[in-house]
This record gives sequence, structure tokens and C-alpha cells, in this order.
Amino acid sequence: MKRIPIFLLYFLLLSQPLFSQSFTMEQVGKFSFPSELTASPVGEKIAWAMNEQGKRNVYFAEGTDFQPVKMTQFNEDDGQEISNLKFTADGNWLVFVRGGDHGGGNASSTVNALNMPNLPKVEIWKINLDSKTAEPVVEGDDFVVGPQNQLLYLKNGQVWKADLSGEEKPAQLFQIKGNVNSLEFSPDGKKLAFTISRGGHQLLGIYANQETPIHWIAPSFHRYSQPKWSPDGSQIAFIKTLGGSGAALSLLEPRYVPWEIWLADVESGKGALLWKAPETLRGSYRYGFFAFPNEKELVFESYHEGWQHLFALDLASKNLQSLTSGEYMVEQIKLSPDGKKVIFSGNTGTAKEDLDRRHIGSIDLGTKKLTWETSGSGIEAYPVAIGTTEKLAYFSATPQRSHLVTVKTEKGTSLLQELSIPSDFPQSTLVTPKQVSFKAPDGTTVYGQLFEKEGGAAKKPSVVFIHGGPQRQMLLGWSYMDYYSNTYAYNQYLAELGFVVLSVNYRLGIGYGYEFHRPAYGYYQGAVEYQDIKAGGEFLAALSQVDPDKIGVYGGSYGGYLTALALARDSELFKVGVDIHGVHDLDGRYELPEGYEVAPDYEKAKEIAWKSSPMPDLATWKSPVLFIHSDDDRNVEVSQTTDLIRRFEELGMPYESVLIPGDTHHWMKWENMIEVGQLTADFLKKHLMN
Repeated sequence: MKRIPIFLLYFLLLSQPLFSQSFTMEQVGKFSFPSELTASPVGEKIAWAMNEQGKRNVYFAEGTDFQPVKMTQFNEDDGQEISNLKFTADGNWLVFVRGGDHGGGNASSTVNALNMPNLPKVEIWKINLDSKTAEPVVEGDDFVVGPQNQLLYLKNGQVWKADLSGEEKPAQLFQIKGNVNSLEFSPDGKKLAFTISRGGHQLLGIYANQETPIHWIAPSFHRYSQPKWSPDGSQIAFIKTLGGSGAALSLLEPRYVPWEIWLADVESGKGALLWKAPETLRGSYRYGFFAFPNEKELVFESYHEGWQHLFALDLASKNLQSLTSGEYMVEQIKLSPDGKKVIFSGNTGTAKEDLDRRHIGSIDLGTKKLTWETSGSGIEAYPVAIGTTEKLAYFSATPQRSHLVTVKTEKGTSLLQELSIPSDFPQSTLVTPKQVSFKAPDGTTVYGQLFEKEGGAAKKPSVVFIHGGPQRQMLLGWSYMDYYSNTYAYNQYLAELGFVVLSVNYRLGIGYGYEFHRPAYGYYQGAVEYQDIKAGGEFLAALSQVDPDKIGVYGGSYGGYLTALALARDSELFKVGVDIHGVHDLDGRYELPEGYEVAPDYEKAKEIAWKSSPMPDLATWKSPVLFIHSDDDRNVEVSQTTDLIRRFEELGMPYESVLIPGDTHHWMKWENMIEVGQLTADFLKKHLMN
């Protein structure tokens, strides 16, 4: 055998993979993803949707053993999601929407990820729990179910009714000027509260029957939203915000957005102010949980104390009581069927790492006692209370096992569908991400998760992952959102290949308080959050096990935008990147105003928006890039990538690109999600390993 020269042997060793690969992108992409967990108003019944490699189906279980039963037979990776799963009032039917993309704009528009000659339909489906038969009711979306199993849905801004028994044809319930955008049945099912947009104002009306005029509640030139009936149906509470468009005030100055809680007598229609949010930036309006659980109080979510928390408002005294105080946030809030408890998830616990996790909490509204129902190193999310007992159901995951439905009773917890995990899903070999933190140049503490496989070369290539949203938080385990379960799988695969991966929770994200979530000069007003990404790259470069000359970056959506900024501004740090359906041109955030009145800083705001884009820094973009975008994207228009690619071509700049026809922002077809992950890994590997 010929002797190999030492320099050639050294070259061959360097060119080999850092690890022997134990799983593929396709295998780690076989994670389970449940959604739409719901509990019946009566009895001990739960239901959920499960996405298994693109095959989305409804499952049902009931006490005492909660054995899962598959209720539908959608056995193709066809990109048709299941959403808005609900029980009827008597608990005998399940109703859901099949089709559309409810994570983006134009949600009710059909998705044709298979590119079939005939478009799929967006339909409301029903499941008879006695016969276990599933069938479509009507083409439609945006439905509500009420007492007596009434089924209403919105179509072209009008209210329509459907019949679960199938004896009557769908028909319009009533005709009205404007666009109806929310529906709320009275407790007895005899009346319907609705909000309707009529341009600059939004009214709250009550429909009783065809012979009775629409009854308007405290009509004004404002916007009313989130109507909630009192349990006895005599009162209705709602949120009141400003109407109209207002003066052309400063575009760059942060501004308080006022909001109020009102209570009205249904019979007279007269309303009165109950509570006004503090006139601070923290107190600004944002859509959140709002409920009328009993005759004495309202429960709602607010940010006015600096964290997303729950409050109880006493109707008689108008006193406000904090239900969840502390430096953590609450989300995914639900009332128990009997209205006696509020349950939620929050990022707190006994360990500092719990800031980057979720655990389940509950509040007894009678005593106001808060109980943390779960703890530990896992992720628990989207809880529901079962019946009138102490039983709960929720999604739970670990750093290795993806989310499954879990039921908690007085006897303990049980994990449903664990045997459905594919045999080749690499659960036992996935890494546990570590919580890390570092400082941005302005002193802001930034958190992240570090994915790293033990062993390998002394100096490893690394990648910064940038999530989208941007109002998201990546966790120390599988995400409770489908898009970020995808990217968690991508990060695990990159770690398996030998990369050190840093997932950065940059400013504009949730989980770290109001000032972190809503910083001044973010996005098109200065992109202050980009310094968090650069600091993440520098954090990696300073690690002893990382090769500082082999750092890449990738991200999708808002993460694609920040990826483009990283490559355009700091090609010396970020040697290569994958920009997945990113936003690129922020100049269009301010349209040319019409008329005489113009914001005093309009021209300055336009300039800052332009400079917050990657476009003005194309001359310093030296790093290789792969652009990926689907052309039915409802969140970021595909033109954002099309226009940037044209600029690359006009400047003679090299790039690679992949266009995926027919799919949306959320990779509704599982095969497309796998392809995007593989393309991303291959491109980073080509430039940082090979």
C-alpha cells in the first residue's frame, strides 16, 4: 500500500464529517405535532388535531382512561390544515375547519400545496361522536357554536347559519351594512352579540330574531371589540378603543394606545366605563384574554405592569386585583367549563432556565389562589380543564420528545399516543440545548439556546439561528408552535452534523418583559434588534470550541430579514447564510400621504426605514446566500425575495435560490418542510465544512 503524504492525510481528515451521522433530516422531521386541544362543555371529553408527517387528523378521548380514538381519515400529505376544533354545547358533536392557512393573512383562502388542477375547498366539518362519522357541513370558515347546537359562520362579512343535522340548507341569518367580525351567543342561545366594522368605527349589536330590529349597545364613534355576556345574559362587557385615523403625529415617537373596559345593560343598551388602562406605553392596548366568568367580576390580560399578566376587575367596587404577579409572562389562557378556574402557561419556575420554558398554572377565582400544576425541565402548553373536576389536559414536550397530549388527574399524569412515535424518530440521540446569555453593545441582556453535540473537532463551525415573528420566544425544548417545531428539528439536525448552533431570542420577542418586547427604534424604525444578532455571532466566535472564521446564519420570515441584514452589514463575521422568505425592502412601510397634512418626521421616517433594510448595504454583502421562498406566502409576499434577487442580478452578485410553488409561509406540505431543512443544512455544510 502506498504511503499517503502527511499534508494530504491532514487534508483528508479535515474534509471528513465532524461526526458519524446517526439520523437524517427526514427522521428528525417525523416529530409529532398536536394542536387545537379542546374540552367539552359537559362530561370528561377532549379532542385535538395531530399532524403526523403532513397527515392531519382529529383525535378524541374521554375519561376514565382517555384512550385516543382517530376520528378522521385524512391520510395524505396534502397541506390541508385543521383549525378551530370545538365541541357543541351538548358534547355530542365536534366541529372544525379543514383547509386554509390560519397562521397568515387571507386565512380562509384555499391552499393548493399539491398544485392540483382543481383547488381544494375550505370547509366546516362535523363529527358525530356516537356514530364516529366525519363529513363536511358547508364551504366556510370563522364559525361559532352555541346553545342548542347552533352553528353560525361568517361569509363575505355577513352572518350565515348551518344545520348540523343536515335537514336545512345554509342560509344568511340577517342582512346588515358593514363587515361583521365577531360573534358571541347569549348564555341561553336566544340572542347573538356581534361587532361590525363600518369604516372608522366599530359597533356592538345584538340580533334577536327576524322580527326585531338590531339593538345597538352604547353606539359611539369608537371601536368596540370582544363582547362578553354576563352568565345571566343581562349585561355585556366589551373593549373600547379609539375610532377614526387621528392627526398626522410623529411616526418615530412611541405613542400610548388607549383602551377601556365598559359594561352595558343589555335591555337599555346603556353602557358605563369600568376601567381605563394606565396612560403609559406599557398600558397600551393589545389584544388579549377577556372573560366574564361570574356575576361579580371580569378577568382580563394586560401588559400595564410590564409583563403579560392576568387581572380580576370587581364590578361593584371597580377594584383591580393582580392574579399573576412577578417577572414572567402568561399566555394560552382558558376558562374552565364551569367558569371557576383560569388556566394558562407561563415562563417561570424554581430554576433560572424556566424563563425559557413553559409550565401550567391555574387560579381558583373564588379564592384567587394560584397553583403551578407542572414544573421541571419540560415544556407544557395550551392547557384545558376537563369537566368540573381537577383534571387537566395539555401539550407536553422535553428537549428530546416532541409534544404529545398529556392528561393530569388526581392519580398522576398520563401521556397519550406515546406509542405513535415513529420507530426511527431519533429521540434518544437529540441534544439538550443549554440556556446562554450575552450582552448587546447597549448593555441589553440577550438570551439564547445553544445546541451542541459532544465530541468532534477542537474547532467547530457554528450557525446563528434567527426566529421569525418577531413576537416569539424559542425554548429549551420542542416549541408549541408548528413553524418553530420545524426549526427546532432543523437545529437538532445541524447539531448532529457537527455545528454549534445558537438560537437567539432577540429584542421584539416575548418572554422578557415589555421593554424587551417593545423597544424603541426596532424594525423599520432603526433595527435596534440587529445588534442582538451580531452580539450572538460574536458570542459564538469567542467560544473556545468554535472556529471564528466559520460562522453562518439562517432564519425565516422576520428571521430572514435579520439574516439579510447580517450578511449585508457583517459579511466578515457571518460567512454564509440562508434567507428563508425574508422581508427585505422596508421603504414601503410608509406610503406617500395624500392631502396637506403630513407627519412632521415623515421624510426622516422614510430614510430610517430604508436604512433599516438590507438594500442600502448590498455593496458590502460578500457572503454566499441561499434564498428560499414559496409563492403562496400570505405572511411575507414572495415579491420581497423576487425584488432582492433582481437587485443581485443587476449588480452581478452571486446567489442561489429555490422557489417552491403552491405552498405558503408555513410549509403546509410536510415534504416541503423537510426539503427546506435539507437545503438549509446542505448549503451551510457546503460553505462551512466542505
